[in-house]
Amino acid sequence: MRFADSFLVKCLFSRLLLVFLLLILPIGAATSQAAEEKKAAHPPMNFILVRSLLCQENCPEWISAEGRITSDTPARLRKILKKIGGRKLPVVFRSEGGDVDAAYAMGRMIRKAGLETAVGGTRLNDCPVGDMRCETAIAKDGGAVGYTYSSGAYCFSACPLALAGGVSRVSSQWAFIGVHQITTVYNKVRVSYRIEYKIVNGKKKEISRKEVGRKMAGQGSSTKLGKKSTAALTAYLKEMGVSEDVIGLMMSATPDNINIVPATEALRTGLITDMLSYNEWPGMPLCAPDAAAEAVCHSHPVAEAPVVAKAPVSQAPAQDASADTSETLPRTRPMDFLLMSNGNCQEECTLWISADGDITPDTPARLEAILKTLGGRKLPVVLQSYGGDLDAAFAMGRMIRAAGLETSIGRTQLPNCPKLDPRCIASIAKSGPTEGEVFAGRAYCLSTCTVVLTSGTPRIVGYSAIGLVRPTAAEYTKFFAYFDEMGVRAETYETMMFATSIEQGNILRSQALDLGIINGIIPYGEEPGLHVCGPDAKESLRCPGNRKAEIVSAAALAN
Repeated sequence: MRFADSFLVKCLFSRLLLVFLLLILPIGAATSQAAEEKKAAHPPMNFILVRSLLCQENCPEWISAEGRITSDTPARLRKILKKIGGRKLPVVFRSEGGDVDAAYAMGRMIRKAGLETAVGGTRLNDCPVGDMRCETAIAKDGGAVGYTYSSGAYCFSACPLALAGGVSRVSSQWAFIGVHQITTVYNKVRVSYRIEYKIVNGKKKEISRKEVGRKMAGQGSSTKLGKKSTAALTAYLKEMGVSEDVIGLMMSATPDNINIVPATEALRTGLITDMLSYNEWPGMPLCAPDAAAEAVCHSHPVAEAPVVAKAPVSQAPAQDASADTSETLPRTRPMDFLLMSNGNCQEECTLWISADGDITPDTPARLEAILKTLGGRKLPVVLQSYGGDLDAAFAMGRMIRAAGLETSIGRTQLPNCPKLDPRCIASIAKSGPTEGEVFAGRAYCLSTCTVVLTSGTPRIVGYSAIGLVRPTAAEYTKFFAYFDEMGVRAETYETMMFATSIEQGNILRSQALDLGIINGIIPYGEEPGLHVCGPDAKESLRCPGNRKAEIVSAAALAN
């Protein structure tokens, strides 16, 4: 991109015409995400190779990347990537942003190296709170020992573009991702030339041109995206698998403000691919599909339940064999419903319906019975199930949608119940709600349970497992009709086709969000069932499914 203003000063010397051409050019123009005067307050980004302090052996390592992104940053990143060789170490970003072109280069380097990225800060061992990456903690070889944190960490401005380079990219509910308009900053330089002409047949003919001087003539900037800048940004986002909707998020906030992107929006647009749970930290590598339970990694695969042999036909209930898409899945017990309350909350936000167990043909009748006892109150339905009868799941979903209820995934724990029987009969109240707790962690909604989950308005999940199962050919039409009714994208069907009839096809929350299976993420510090996100929800209640992007000033965030 080049902008120029020019004028000529002409002087005639004997038979030669000397001309000094003064140009104003954007020499050294830099595409930046923040005003130039603010950059001086932040040091340039540097990279430290850090080993986890929180383990004894086989400790994870990561690249801590903190500071302002400058035109020199890609060279520094290239240097540390050369140092680690072919090791796949996550890059943990904490940055206020900076040079966009440099961020593009960094993202492409990270993607080419097959590295993961995360939003997080790093504190090195024995460093004070005011200088958490102190030089005294860095060894001569450039390595260090420390740990990462999410609370208050941020990736603003151009940083999300570098973050997008990760093959997987994660953040947490208590870290911040923010974007705003791109500012193109250019320097005006007055360039003087000595141009010699001679007159040939009455016309000027240039003989030579020589630069004789340069002088700064001011500085300018623009927040308008030109065609080339727009094309470069669009191409980069497509290359990284990020939605072009990010451009709209960027343009909705001026350079002096930051558009904080909610977790649901970050997942939907692909800025991140998953959220870290409360016991996971930035810099953890993504778990391999066969990762052991004790492996230090994030997004552990859900353990497959043992497959139980199909019962003989003579012992099975008489029903259409095609009606149950998971008849070879493990059986726990038929789904039952408990009206639950938490003694630490007040009024209707404290109540939820715990739906736990296998979906059977008579499950809709049980659901209908408990809904009648509610008298129109809109209480969340918290599901935990391996799935079961497909037609029953369709019926349950339509009942929940008609009642306008929220759905989520969670495991309910009653007091004085053993872990192997968390909803023991002895602790169930004889009348009224049963007091207990609900947790998203290690909860699951697999197979046809997900069909029920899609009916919620809203439908939100925390750190729980969502799984799909392959429908039979006879069920195609039913699935398409139901998904259309619930506003779920047809790609869900294709996702199901990747799983066999006896396997749960686990999907990421980002995938579930993109497909419309869920439309919200339960934030850190909250659990499923403890809030109502309907039109009558109290203003004091947090409704993550209804959250919109929040724009705050950069100055406020700095404070």
